[in-house]
Amino acid sequence: MTDDDFMAGIVAGNLEVRLARSPADVEAAQALRYRVFYEEMAADPSREMAAEHRDFDRFDSYADHLLVVDHDRSADDRVVGTYRLLRRSVADSHGGFYSSWEYDIDAIVAHPGEILELGRSCVDAAYRNGTTMTLLWRGNAAYVLHYEVPLMFGCASFPGTDPAEHAGPLSYLHHFHRAPPELCPRARDEHYVNMNLMPREDVDRRAALRAVPPLIKGYLRLNGFVGDGAVIDSQWGSVDVSIVVKTDLVTQRYRDKLT
Repeated sequence: MTDDDFMAGIVAGNLEVRLARSPADVEAAQALRYRVFYEEMAADPSREMAAEHRDFDRFDSYADHLLVVDHDRSADDRVVGTYRLLRRSVADSHGGFYSSWEYDIDAIVAHPGEILELGRSCVDAAYRNGTTMTLLWRGNAAYVLHYEVPLMFGCASFPGTDPAEHAGPLSYLHHFHRAPPELCPRARDEHYVNMNLMPREDVDRRAALRAVPPLIKGYLRLNGFVGDGAVIDSQWGSVDVSIVVKTDLVTQRYRDKLT
């Protein structure tokens, strides 16, 4: 597991942000992911996942796992928020990035320096508040600063598998938050779903932004971009979009809290 001294002191009351330090920490994050993605939401677990009540894949064994830990809860139930973090320097020696099965990420991979894939973000229902999300983003900011990461990317989701139900927000993202060509992932041809479902002039920007899921709104607040095309993920019961965030645009409030 990774040394996380650079995150020391990122706390709020009984909550602390740190990286997973043991297999038990990773399993606790996987159990939280299972509760959120499979029991609360519409994802379809494999037989092995259902038997163990954990969400897992091959990337978990070598990615870093960012945790929000509640020290007032029992040891096996302390993880109340998580993010999976995968750096280029790690992915290159383990078969690449998770996002690459949905998106052509060659433009991102061509970017110089370290890059970071964000994934499997979730928070326990009782902790979905500004405090927990701020802690997660402070942890992400500390990680980015420590590893000198200029670019973050990953996938984020809309619920359900019918893009037409999200025509307004998908069109809004397409028209107003599209990544520049030199950083724009594109949904692979076999998965590509056009996000341009409404003309630009017909999009009610305020209403569309209200309908954007909270995680994607969080990326937009960090001046994030979306890629070209959405992807329907039947296993997860979602419509996915690709997210790109240049870390030099990360809002100053997170950096200020780390100094």
